[in-house]
Amino acid sequence: MSKKGLLADRRFKSAAGVFKSGFSSVYAQYRAKGIAAGLIKFDIPNLIEVQKNSYDWFWQKGLKELFDEFSPIRDWSEDNLELYFLDYRLEEPKYTETEAKARNVSYEASLYCRVKLVNKKTKEEKEQEIFMGDFPLMTERGTFLVNAVERVVISQLIRSAGVLFVSQFSKGQQFFGAKVIPNRGAWLEFETDSGKVISVKIDRKRK
Repeated sequence: MSKKGLLADRRFKSAAGVFKSGFSSVYAQYRAKGIAAGLIKFDIPNLIEVQKNSYDWFWQKGLKELFDEFSPIRDWSEDNLELYFLDYRLEEPKYTETEAKARNVSYEASLYCRVKLVNKKTKEEKEQEIFMGDFPLMTERGTFLVNAVERVVISQLIRSAGVLFVSQFSKGQQFFGAKVIPNRGAWLEFETDSGKVISVKIDRKRK
């Protein structure tokens, strides 16, 4: 490029930079004035909706489904006693969220279940409320207090189980591979190289 062409190119870039800087400044001022005047409005999404809905579902339905899985509990030795889980409730927490932080304890409440014991021989039935354990409580921010330390449940995307075939073109050659992703257990990854050798990775470690 000649000196004139180089000089023109520099002037063009300089002018473009000034224009971009000026446009950004004007846009920033317009946006600030628009927000201040209430002209620009947008709704902030509920970023903890997933955590709170999941917790509410577990308390209202999930816990009941869990009890229903092994209710009734039968006496296998003589098969004459059966224990049914009828209902459950939470007591008021011993400490508030602020008190739990100050005392370095967890923010939780006692979980009680109402059960019924049936004697199939005598036809006698007895109902009683029993203590099941301490149930963690969620704060309004969607977090938990465990020994006064605030914890949060983070959602993540997990790849579905199955077989995934891949191909890659490199240096004039086509390479193929496969990934075996189980529901549980080790991942298997098959790869080929330029020497027509097939290698296998178990849990992403080459074997």
